[in-house]
Amino acid sequence: MSYRDHTRKNWRLPNDAKIAVSVNLALEAFQRRSQITLEARADKVDHFSLSYAAYGARAGVWRILETLEELGLKASMSTNGRAAELYPEAVRAVADAGHELVGHGWENDVTMPDNDPEAERDEIRRVTQAIEKAGGVRPVGWTSPGSAGSANTYSLLAGEGYIWNGDVADDDLPYSRQTENGPIMMMPRVNMPQNDLIMWVLGRGSPEVMYENFKDTFDQLYGEGVKGRPGWVEIVMHTQMGGRPTLIPMLKRCIAYARQHDDVWFCRKGDLARWAAKLEGLDIE
Repeated sequence: MSYRDHTRKNWRLPNDAKIAVSVNLALEAFQRRSQITLEARADKVDHFSLSYAAYGARAGVWRILETLEELGLKASMSTNGRAAELYPEAVRAVADAGHELVGHGWENDVTMPDNDPEAERDEIRRVTQAIEKAGGVRPVGWTSPGSAGSANTYSLLAGEGYIWNGDVADDDLPYSRQTENGPIMMMPRVNMPQNDLIMWVLGRGSPEVMYENFKDTFDQLYGEGVKGRPGWVEIVMHTQMGGRPTLIPMLKRCIAYARQHDDVWFCRKGDLARWAAKLEGLDIE
């Protein structure tokens, strides 16, 4: 039995593309410390770590936006509510350039518990309002900080009008999940081998590692697409990490490599979620 026999037989991409390529960004704010910390004492706010995160709004997001404009790409930007409150000019620039704004919790080092759905609903609404106020666009996609949602997240998001969530890593392709508030599209984390936090910061790898991971993943999925089962590969660039000069050339190389191939669909995550919903016969907007 072939690999395709185990997967969705009706799966396809627009215009019979062989692969979908998306770029996911993150504009984040933190309460006590960011992903980079030189002194992680539990009893002290790490001010250096917070300054590292602030680079994303001061410099990184603008370099990334300029790069995406040069490349002619539209991306998705996971955005903390606090970041939208602190950096409305950056959030508005992202939206005005046609990129997708995505809910990402209030502060990136705070997650929601399983036993307080009311508090989580309040946070979702607070984040939604902050992003809409700053960017002028209401987000319809959500990825929790660290993808660490609660047992209630999917249902709460569906109830608040969200159409997709990115807190899973259990598939290669989008799929729907039924909740008590209706369906929501699940957008699995296919991006970990091409994620600046995981490969560059935590993995202490060079930008070359991310490029090679992208290339190998792209080649495997493109080959499957040629056989009739198109896939999806994503690159993740946090503005405070990937927005630094070191990683921008890697992003350009990845996109240039993908563009050497025919039938590649460059899309935002919301575009792919809507397409997948349509294939399942769901009317999600």
